[in-house]
Amino acid sequence: MSKNINLKNSIRPRYFKKNLLSKDKIRLNKIINNIFTSLDYKKDALHLFSKKFNFNFNYSKLVKFDKYKTIILIGMGGSSLGAQAMHSFCNDKIKKDFIFFDNLDQQKIDRIRKIDLKKTLFIIISKSGNTLETLINSNLFRDKITNKNTIIITEKKNNILNTFAKHKKILHINHKDYIGGRYSILSEVGMVPAYFMGLKTNHFRRNLLNIFKSKKKARLLNNIIKLSHIYRFKKINSIILLNYVPEVNDFLYWSQQLIAESLGKKGKGLLPVVSEAPKDHHSLMQLYLDGPKDKLFYIFSLKLNKKKKTNKNIFGKNFSYAENKNLSRIKEAQKNALIQTLKDNKIPYQEIIINKKNEETLGELFSYFMMETVLVGKLIGINPFDQPAVEKVKILTKQYLA
Repeated sequence: MSKNINLKNSIRPRYFKKNLLSKDKIRLNKIINNIFTSLDYKKDALHLFSKKFNFNFNYSKLVKFDKYKTIILIGMGGSSLGAQAMHSFCNDKIKKDFIFFDNLDQQKIDRIRKIDLKKTLFIIISKSGNTLETLINSNLFRDKITNKNTIIITEKKNNILNTFAKHKKILHINHKDYIGGRYSILSEVGMVPAYFMGLKTNHFRRNLLNIFKSKKKARLLNNIIKLSHIYRFKKINSIILLNYVPEVNDFLYWSQQLIAESLGKKGKGLLPVVSEAPKDHHSLMQLYLDGPKDKLFYIFSLKLNKKKKTNKNIFGKNFSYAENKNLSRIKEAQKNALIQTLKDNKIPYQEIIINKKNEETLGELFSYFMMETVLVGKLIGINPFDQPAVEKVKILTKQYLA
């Protein structure tokens, strides 16, 4: 795919319909051409990938908050998951303490009350400005939230958070109304937290969509077509996001929301399952390999961390095969053994190898998964940007609480 990411293997479902390949190639190329043609001027979620995309904030306005060493980010779903992905992936560069409130969790609330909140910055994010859980969690800190230690990111509309920001004279950053939460990571929603993490925000956007302009574009598009067939023919029920890289785990939870909310509609969709390896070799692997053949695997690995080795062997010659092996070599052997077994059992999979662990790489991962999701949605006749079923639950919840 690029110098930062390598897509090593293709998806090969057993029931792939070759006669649909040429038709879908024509359709997909039309879709992509339309996207790239309108990228710079059409105000929708994909405008994020345009070089003409502008943020609704000025970094100079954030400088006065640099003194805070602890940041509490309050948000749900796409308002928090992307920032958590950046925090985990680039953790070795981050000097400040970040606490994420992305659920209603009484135990976490009790623990936080022990922190000196006078030295804490609050970042409150909600696209609608009316997200129930975000408002409840923010209200818990009502005596601590002031215009000196708070930033609110929400739409510039008549909503609860925007009204509150005006009343308290809190710095408000406009959440663009044409970008849904799960697609917002490369906008203000992600870049404001990234700034306070000390990350190079411009590097996240450096190579967006380069993967669709590379020499391997045909292979990528072929994979997207095959993935659309998986969604259409419903013989695969789950997509297992199998991860050998702990730093990628939160990115996969971001991906889980993206895939589930974007493509789980009209009776279609795959259940995205985040699975940690090699831990899950000893819990779920039996089902993966010998249970129903209704799963697609995305396997994530990293070409780094080659320094830490196992200690000198204390278990004798029967354990000599693992002596002085670095941990990445051991994980690679486990991963390769799994891939060979998937091949032998004709189970479809795709391997994503991360070559560099930096902002640029994560930006490419964000953009690739967003584009893959959008293109599959358009090919199978699904709107990848709405979430009608979820909206109904929100409305009913308010009715039950009233």
